[in-house]
Amino acid sequence: MTANPTILALDFDGVICDGLREYFQTAWKAYSQVWHDATPREELAPQFYRLRPVVETGWEMPVLIRALVLGIEETEILHNWTAIALQITTRDHVEAMQISTIVDDIRDRWIASDLEGWLSEHQFYPGVLQRLAEVLNSSIQTAVISTKEGRFIQQLLRQQGIQLTDDQVYGKEVKRPKAQILQELTEKNGNVPIWFVEDRLKTLQGIEHHADLENVTLFLADWGYNTDRDRQSIRESDRIHLLSLQQFGQAFSTWR
Repeated sequence: MTANPTILALDFDGVICDGLREYFQTAWKAYSQVWHDATPREELAPQFYRLRPVVETGWEMPVLIRALVLGIEETEILHNWTAIALQITTRDHVEAMQISTIVDDIRDRWIASDLEGWLSEHQFYPGVLQRLAEVLNSSIQTAVISTKEGRFIQQLLRQQGIQLTDDQVYGKEVKRPKAQILQELTEKNGNVPIWFVEDRLKTLQGIEHHADLENVTLFLADWGYNTDRDRQSIRESDRIHLLSLQQFGQAFSTWR
């Protein structure tokens, strides 16, 4: 591992920002619209928070609520989420794109009608914004690679006084996997050291298998949306490094 990265790439949700409260509120509204069920179910929020690690993209959030309403056990969801999500959408005749559009529309309306309320549902992990600001003021290039819409990322960071250019934000709208974006950064900048911090283990494992991304050092953010099982599984990995929130705020030399 190099002493410092040339490019620091960060996931957004689960690394920079904790949006669990907003996730649940948006997901519940979308679920109610798709499945025509407006019954308040705030008691499902703690389960939803615990199971957030299974969600890869936004359309899955209302489906997760559907799974909880149907009474599917948490352990089953944790171990078989992909199959469960497919079973639910197939049986109920709904499509990922349809749900995704509804989720984005709900966010758009919420932002347009109550921006302060929407922003207040998000929290930033302690020390992360300060560290991000330090990196942005250094010679290290910075990129945010996320499945969240780039405009939402920009909105949230601007509210915290951090400005990123469009070239620094790769959101859902780019419609390319994170591994492909890292490949593009490599091709654009040469085979320079890239450090990528992500909270989803499955994503990191997918990148790990790309032979042309050996220049990318991978970190699992232990403060994000992952499970103890995920964290324990990489203890012996020579490619994926477990990173604590304390380490993130310190010099890069401590990230080992």
